[in-house]
Amino acid sequence: MAENRLKKGNFHQSTQYSIRDPRSATGIFDSGVGGLSVAREIMRQLPAQPILYLADQAHAPYGQRPLSEIRALSEGITRFLLAQGAGVIVIACNTASAAALHWLRRQFPDVPFVGMEPAVKPATTHTHSGQVGVIATAATFQGELFASLLARFANDVIVHTQVCPDLAPLVEAGELSTDRARAAVRGYLTPLLATGIDQLVLGCTHYPFLRPLIEEVVGPGVEIIDPAPAVAQQTGRVLAQRGLPVTAQRPAHRFLTTGAPDRFRIALHDLLGLTAAVEPVRWDAASRLALLSSS
Repeated sequence: MAENRLKKGNFHQSTQYSIRDPRSATGIFDSGVGGLSVAREIMRQLPAQPILYLADQAHAPYGQRPLSEIRALSEGITRFLLAQGAGVIVIACNTASAAALHWLRRQFPDVPFVGMEPAVKPATTHTHSGQVGVIATAATFQGELFASLLARFANDVIVHTQVCPDLAPLVEAGELSTDRARAAVRGYLTPLLATGIDQLVLGCTHYPFLRPLIEEVVGPGVEIIDPAPAVAQQTGRVLAQRGLPVTAQRPAHRFLTTGAPDRFRIALHDLLGLTAAVEPVRWDAASRLALLSSS
C-alpha cells in the first residue's frame, strides 16, 4: 500500500489514422474479460449500439507488463478495431488507459477514445474521513493519467493506493467466490481499511466481478465506486458529438479474443449471461492482428 504522487511520462506522436465509416460500432478492448463490466454498462445505457469487443487474452494480464509494450499492444488493437468498423474506441482497461490513452490520441487524432480512469474525483468529493482507497494494477498507478487525477482532485484528502496483482488473474480463471479469491481480497483490503478509508475506488475493470467479496470485506461503512457507468455515459456523449448514430433496433454485437474462444464464450455466459459466438484473432510477427477462421 502507498500514498502516490506520480510523475508524468513522456510520449511521442507518430502516424495519423482517420475514421472512414461514420456509421460504426463501438470498439471496446481489454486484456481479458474485465472490460465486459464496461461493455455490460454500455449495453445497458445504449441498448441500440452495436459492440465490437476484443479481449487480448494472449497477453493477459497487462498489469505487470512494461508501459512501452502496453502502448504497442494498444496501438495494434486500435488499428484492428478501426479496420473492423469501430467508430469510437473504449479502452475498457485501466492499465491500458493509464499507459496509452494520451499516446493513442496523439497517434490517432481523428479517432474518439474513451478511457478508464480511477474515480478519484467522486471519491474525494464523497469522503467524510478524508481517506480514500484505490485498488488497481502497478501500471495504472505508474501512468500519467493517475498522476494528473491526484494533482487535480486529491489536494485536500489522502489517497491510499494498493496494488492487487492477483485479482485480475482470479477473475480470468473464473474464481469469483472461491476461498482463494476471498483470501486475496481480504489481504489487499485490510491495510486500506486500517487507514480509515470510507471510499474505495475500483481501479481495474476486472474488480466489479469481485464486488460481492469486496463488499463482504469492507462492510457498509465504505462506499465502493465503479467508474463503468460514467464511462458508458461518456461514450454516449462522444457518439452524439461525433454524429455516430445508435439506430440499430437489434444491434449485432461481436466478441473476439486472442486467446481460447471456447473459454471466452464460457466467461461471456457466466459474467454477462450472454450466449454468443466468439471469433479468434491472432497476432502476427509484425505485431498486427488478423482474424482466423472460427472452428
